[in-house]
Amino acid sequence: MLSALRRLAAFCLCLALCFGLAACDGGANAKPATISPDDMAVIRRQVEGFTAAKKRLPELAQLVNQRDWTFTRNLIHGPMQEVGREMLYINQRLLPQDRDQANALAADLKEAMADLDEAARLQDGARLQKAYVAVATGFSNYSEVIPAQALS
Repeated sequence: MLSALRRLAAFCLCLALCFGLAACDGGANAKPATISPDDMAVIRRQVEGFTAAKKRLPELAQLVNQRDWTFTRNLIHGPMQEVGREMLYINQRLLPQDRDQANALAADLKEAMADLDEAARLQDGARLQKAYVAVATGFSNYSEVIPAQALS
């Protein structure tokens, strides 16, 4: 009987310590997760290329409206071709909780650009218009996951 009481007391003590330690984990004093200065420098460099490609959207819109199949493809494969790589490098440096959303948005934008390229290759005007809207939306959506401090 005494042995059972000792075990029960030890068990209760362990339980109390576990809950006490969990309650005092220091979470109130913990710093919020931040991007390191080195990672932010990489993000800033990649954002420059992403922003340069985004600034070419009006030119791309004009080519799409004119149904200029050749120059639409040239713009996608030329000045805008590095967007996928730039987003990949940005995504790798984001906070872990932001990476899944950034990867999904990057995949959507790359898919939209591939669809735009295919529409131009097939000379399908209706598909070209629809794909351009998806590309412009993709650039806008991906811009939302870029940290504000990388844009300044």
